[in-house]
Amino acid sequence: MNMNEFRPNSITKNIFHLFYSTAAASFLNALVLIYLASYLQAYHYGMFSVALASAMVMGYFTDAGLTEIAIREGSKKDADLSTILASYIKVRTLLLLITILGGSCFIYFFYHLNQELIKVAYFLSIPMVIGLALQGVGTMFFQLIQKMQFIGFIKMLSALLLICTLTLSILFSLPPIMVCLMYGLSYCMAGVFALILVASHVRIVLKLPFLPGFLKNFTSFMCSGLLFIITPQLGPIILEKTLTLKEVGLFAVAYRIPQALQQLPLIIAGAYRPVMFNRYHSKEAHEHLKLNVMLIKMMALFGMVITVPLYYLSDELVLLLFGESWLPASEAVSILSLLILFQAIGIGLADGLTTSGRQSFRTGVQLFSVLAGILAYILLSRSYGVTGGAYAGLAVEIMALIGFWLFIPNKKVIAQQTLLPYLIYFGLFFSLCTMALSNHPYTAASIHLLSIVFLIYLDKEMKGKVSILLHQLRTKLKVREKVGNAIHK
Repeated sequence: MNMNEFRPNSITKNIFHLFYSTAAASFLNALVLIYLASYLQAYHYGMFSVALASAMVMGYFTDAGLTEIAIREGSKKDADLSTILASYIKVRTLLLLITILGGSCFIYFFYHLNQELIKVAYFLSIPMVIGLALQGVGTMFFQLIQKMQFIGFIKMLSALLLICTLTLSILFSLPPIMVCLMYGLSYCMAGVFALILVASHVRIVLKLPFLPGFLKNFTSFMCSGLLFIITPQLGPIILEKTLTLKEVGLFAVAYRIPQALQQLPLIIAGAYRPVMFNRYHSKEAHEHLKLNVMLIKMMALFGMVITVPLYYLSDELVLLLFGESWLPASEAVSILSLLILFQAIGIGLADGLTTSGRQSFRTGVQLFSVLAGILAYILLSRSYGVTGGAYAGLAVEIMALIGFWLFIPNKKVIAQQTLLPYLIYFGLFFSLCTMALSNHPYTAASIHLLSIVFLIYLDKEMKGKVSILLHQLRTKLKVREKVGNAIHK
């Protein structure tokens, strides 16, 4: 089956579909983690967080960069979708088997001093990893054909299943180990749904020959993806060795809030990436740069909008979501909120490297930042506890951002048009609001958010983009109103 048989959505439409689905899924996932925190308490929640971090790393090994490779191959002229899908499933199945075996060994030897933690990790990881692998097939396929609404269906169903399994766990007062099993099984069920959804769009023929060149630069994509997925999991994995499980639980709660919200800027990257690959393969360097600049700007704005309320209102949010007993985590939440902004911009830069054939540079920067991050987590957590761990997490993203910029083509243009004006503008209002309105968090957050709206007005390109989107929205609403009036007549 040829790619041309599917009519792709526009970037704007894909962003819209991914935005509402990711926002809904992130909200539901956050709700699950909030109730889990209150149900399991700090010690067992710390144990759950360590096991979840291991499961997420294992889940990545079932992909190992294959999704990026499939999108790269699918963006080429006259790409055969069926062959790409068959090759993808074959390699991913092999990686799944290797991951379960290798991951089980890792859990046994790395956590051998805590038998309860080993059991929790097994019960959570194995079904969750299988589910992530199955969901990955759906995510890759619908990203490839640029029909992001179906990725939204998968995300929302997975989140709803988590809510259902957690509700059952609480109703039947299940022990922590069974809660972890139910958590993993919900991912598995969503994975089966994803596979059925793919099969409803295209016939899966595994007998097709393996696509030549499918695994070109596989090692570089694998390492880059692994480093990306391991970065947010570094905290619980490393801190389990330097802090108590109760302190790990506090850090995990602090990290969960920005981690859930940072999924929103990733929506934009997911919509832009296939188009940027296409421009690069078509040798349209100027268009590729133009898209990359716009991507970084949009990522930065999304990051700012999410960071601001989280930074100023961290106490209020922790108290509202988790209760008074979790207030010691609020300082870490405030620090880690800045991580969202730096990671959003960093991903925009990193995607510029990936989509322009410079994946190895992205991998090198990620490797350096992860190794430096391990050292930072160990040293800072031993000296400053949970707060030190939060500063270490922030440092990892700042190092990565600087590294990506150093190796990206047209770095001077990107610095002049995005990094310098956006970061200096944000830093100026951040300093003013923090110093002058430290005792008035709601006022500080409101003024800082208004400054971001003004930034859009100052940037002519962004102002034009917003004007076009608003015009399209008004046009669609008018058309619907006319159709509705005609029907009633």
